[in-house]
Amino acid sequence: MEKRWPCSSLITQGDLSAIESFHRRLAGADNNVAIGLSRLGFHVGWLSRVGNDSLGRFIHQALKAEGIDDRYISTDKQHPTGLMFKERAQGGADPRVEYFRRGSAASFLSLDDASAIDFSSLTHLHATGITPALSESACQLSHHLMEQARAHGATISFDPNLRPSLWPSESVMRSTLNELVGRADWVLPGLSEGQLLTGQKTPHDIAGYYLDQGASAVIIKLGPEGSYYRGNLDGQEESFTVAGCHVVEVVDTVGAGDGFAVGVISALLDGRTARQAAQRGNLIGAQAIQVVGDMEGLPNRERLQALETELYSA
Repeated sequence: MEKRWPCSSLITQGDLSAIESFHRRLAGADNNVAIGLSRLGFHVGWLSRVGNDSLGRFIHQALKAEGIDDRYISTDKQHPTGLMFKERAQGGADPRVEYFRRGSAASFLSLDDASAIDFSSLTHLHATGITPALSESACQLSHHLMEQARAHGATISFDPNLRPSLWPSESVMRSTLNELVGRADWVLPGLSEGQLLTGQKTPHDIAGYYLDQGASAVIIKLGPEGSYYRGNLDGQEESFTVAGCHVVEVVDTVGAGDGFAVGVISALLDGRTARQAAQRGNLIGAQAIQVVGDMEGLPNRERLQALETELYSA
């Protein structure tokens, strides 16, 4: 699995203008999913660029410590590592996030960064809508990776991860991402993302839009309500909603969707049914929001087995 878009994170509580102390953490949708899958025992490779700076070294070292294959992480001596600041929100609210990534090392990703990949050894590729938003060359790389993954028989998952402020216009964002989604097998949008990208209103119609483009499964995140599945992974088309997992206290909502992606992808790679994949997505997404940080709540395989045993025996 190839991952992209690195960013270090500084997390604090209260309005950023009044904060003097910060805590450094690793963040970014792509590496959250990479770390989550690695913790579950999958061999995960991560492709990106980091700057020749302390934050770049921190990212590289942190990913290696998580068992990520780092052979495709390049150090860019000309451009800095991306940085984001995230507030600590109260009462389960979505925190405000400020990004400093214009001109970052990752925005200079290009086709050259994929030149050494052995696509014949690739089992699965996870892609997001963030990388193609970073630059034209990064967008070309996204197309290339998905094309090559499909040509070599790997399955592909795609999470739109919409970042409208990175795109020149909403129409360009929609057309570009819908073209990329057309190359994916498993599509993982949030409900509002699916509505914006497809123009459809209901989960059923959003899923139908992407099934018509060639996807075999569309699993839509519904927040606390759970998730909606429509597809033909198990030999015939079916659709259903899986209720969300009860959470006593929401600590940090950022990373919930990435945890959901970890759950769905890992379950399908494990050979689980579509319903079990949606259930695991809900389960890991719920774990992610109960701790501070984007990926700190992602479980290892032993913890996941305990959680699933509890879920299925309830």
